[in-house]
Amino acid sequence: MRTSSNPAFRNLPTSPGGYARFGDAPAGLGGGFGAGPGQGPVAGASDRPLTVDDVVQKTALNAVVTIGAGVLTAISGMYWLGIPGFIVGLVVSLIIIFKQSSNPALVLTYSVAQGMALGAITGLLESSSSSYAGIGFQAIVGVVGVFIGMLVVYKTGAIRVTPRLTKMVIGAAIGVVILMLVNLVVGFFTTGGIGLRDGSPLAIIFSLACIAIGAFMLLLDFDQADQAVKAGVPAKFAWYLAFGFMTTLVWLYIEILRLLSYFRGD
Repeated sequence: MRTSSNPAFRNLPTSPGGYARFGDAPAGLGGGFGAGPGQGPVAGASDRPLTVDDVVQKTALNAVVTIGAGVLTAISGMYWLGIPGFIVGLVVSLIIIFKQSSNPALVLTYSVAQGMALGAITGLLESSSSSYAGIGFQAIVGVVGVFIGMLVVYKTGAIRVTPRLTKMVIGAAIGVVILMLVNLVVGFFTTGGIGLRDGSPLAIIFSLACIAIGAFMLLLDFDQADQAVKAGVPAKFAWYLAFGFMTTLVWLYIEILRLLSYFRGD
């Protein structure tokens, strides 16, 4: 079975054949068809199977909420909201991941919190210099471009999601996270850390690598959502899948924003 590099999708309940099954529906779905003793109540007839439209609609809604919260935070100048936004987003994301919750309120709260955090970062950047004017919009366009591009790649089968590719993407993602942490720790003692975030040629290459990894994470996420639809998991699971997509899109936005700042800096 393939698992996504996305921590949310990695917990997708699956059957031996690799697809999700009703009996192992995640917490928050209220059990499922074929659930045995102790697995929760059997789903009612109203708990229809998941469709592609469900995933698209929930993901689009959360994306709009995130952008809206970000824009409001940026234009209001209330950049201090970025700190509570980051903390709330982190806590809520951990709750959703570990409980595998498809609670709409939790997912939307995550989107609002992330929007506040990203809006604060973007607002601070744009207000710091005229060179960064409009950089937030460019980053959004970049994210949309990567999303559409990887969707086309996935649907056309230009790059097939295989167990080997999944392991490579997961390994690469873990590697860059470790490097980020090392750079952060070293940065406490020396200026610029190990040079991964200082705008140097090395920093540019690192950001490009992070964006590439984020793009492939998105490819794996498409595959996990496709498996869920084929397996016919309950429709409300679309909220959980939307959350998974949002974690990847947030990653891409931050990295694209950072890369743009290197080229547009004074």
